[in-house]
Amino acid sequence: MNAIEIQNLQKSYKGFTLGPLDLTLPSGCILGLIGENGAGKSTAIKLMLDMVTPDQGSVRLLGQDNQRDIRALKEDIGVVLDEVGLPGYLTPREVGKIMHSVFRNWDGAAYEGYLHRFNLPEGKRFRTFSKGMKMKLGFAIALSHHPKLLLLDEATSGLDPVVRDEVMDLLMEFTRDEDHAVLLSSHIVSDLEKACDYIAFLRQGKLLLCQEKDLLKARYGVLRCAREGLDRLETGAVLSKRETAYGVEAIVERDRVPAGLELGAVDIEQLFVVMAKQGAKGA
Repeated sequence: MNAIEIQNLQKSYKGFTLGPLDLTLPSGCILGLIGENGAGKSTAIKLMLDMVTPDQGSVRLLGQDNQRDIRALKEDIGVVLDEVGLPGYLTPREVGKIMHSVFRNWDGAAYEGYLHRFNLPEGKRFRTFSKGMKMKLGFAIALSHHPKLLLLDEATSGLDPVVRDEVMDLLMEFTRDEDHAVLLSSHIVSDLEKACDYIAFLRQGKLLLCQEKDLLKARYGVLRCAREGLDRLETGAVLSKRETAYGVEAIVERDRVPAGLELGAVDIEQLFVVMAKQGAKGA
């Protein structure tokens, strides 16, 4: 089963339109949604959660229509947005008691385990937490009612590198269950490159691509050579090039490069920057 199925989804505001958007995420996988600030990542997630009404298109989460079934779906969806919206006077201990009455599948023991794992003080007021502590509490809540789908909007942005790495390991552990899936939007591309099975590039509301990460890496490579080395390549093989005093570094399509030229691995951030620039030129 697909965890997410989005078809022809569109939402327009004054000066900005998201979509039409088509996107699929199979269960058992993690999808990284990459985009600049204002690209539409948060809008896409809010549409999935039925927090805003689309102008057209449909969203199915875990096989169910999100507009008809969102109340039932909340039991199976864990959400961490870029701001964790909890009253400042609550403590994590009090939050746990509230969530016990909100979610049928709330697991108090699991919640306490995450508080300990994230080193969060149970008796401290939420308003005194740092941004990173607030995000960690958001993860603890999202994971403690045994969801099947996690929707995470810039949820790692306030975390230090060590905790971010721990969270990425946690997400990969979560999707070892083939009934689980994660959609994670982030501008920290290195996190997505480590954990994600699928990568989607969003720019100014338009989806540039959505593809398996391994297929992207298999399709593109980095060629480092003398300037005249590029003359051996056919037209259209080079996505981008950067000249230095020592030669040329180019991102190329691997199957259009002659045998004998050694190619390095392309990283996802390089590829996104190139495609975003190409999109800007074509706009």
